Amino acid sequence: MNPIYLKQFIREVLNEDIGAGDLTTEALVPEGHRSTCVLLVKQQGVVAGLPVAEQVFKELDPACEWTPLVEEGTEVDKGTVIARITGSTRAILTGERVALNLMQRMSGIATVTRELVKKLEGLSCRVLDTRKTTPGMRQLEKYAVRVGGGVNHRFGLSHGVMIKDNHIAMAGSLEEAIKRVRERVGHMVQIEVEADTLEQVKQILAFDVDAILLDNMDLDTMRQAVKLIDGRVWTEASGGITPETIRPIAETGVDAVSLGWLTHSVSSLDISLDFEDETGDE
Repeated sequence: MNPIYLKQFIREVLNEDIGAGDLTTEALVPEGHRSTCVLLVKQQGVVAGLPVAEQVFKELDPACEWTPLVEEGTEVDKGTVIARITGSTRAILTGERVALNLMQRMSGIATVTRELVKKLEGLSCRVLDTRKTTPGMRQLEKYAVRVGGGVNHRFGLSHGVMIKDNHIAMAGSLEEAIKRVRERVGHMVQIEVEADTLEQVKQILAFDVDAILLDNMDLDTMRQAVKLIDGRVWTEASGGITPETIRPIAETGVDAVSLGWLTHSVSSLDISLDFEDETGDE
């Protein structure tokens, strides 16, 4: 994760939450008071975002002591204490909600990703994310997918070419679309083209592309498409994939499956911050 991005992002989200000041904490907690608190996971899942939570608290109290008690990506049971922090009570209480919001979402993404990866054990097929991320949080959400054992698809529009039906319509033909793209991008940029029928797959294979996205195909059609492609290009399945259908889809022989809901519709993992010890004033 880009440390410059993380520092800037944390400052922005803290500023959003704190505004002119934490009225409650500043009224109730004496300046200089110190405490020790723990982060407690309240349901089974995969921990993601420990470095992010650390950055939140250290932004507010650079002298705080942050101690992770599990490694990033660890599967934990309900009731597991995953980190301890000692420092300014004001800083801890002020940063609590931002730290928890980020860790809960990231851990939710990592947890679901891990569950899907496990469903594909024994297969070479990979679990991919998409660009369907929360604006401003793409780095964190894609990082959480990696923590869960998934693989990142292109990070943004400048990290690879994806030619879809609307692009082909604007260019006038598939051939013209690929020609224009090849003329514009460098040799290091890969080109993927979307197909939802076998006829489209046949058309795409006549041109110089790197990958084909098999979109919303039924299992039989997808098997035929993979057989037709025969390893000549990388294959990705997408569209309507669920925990129940992911393995049958992967067993068709595709190289990867991509799921938008990995980052746009997962439930956050329940994590709380609890006082372990109030150490008093400095």
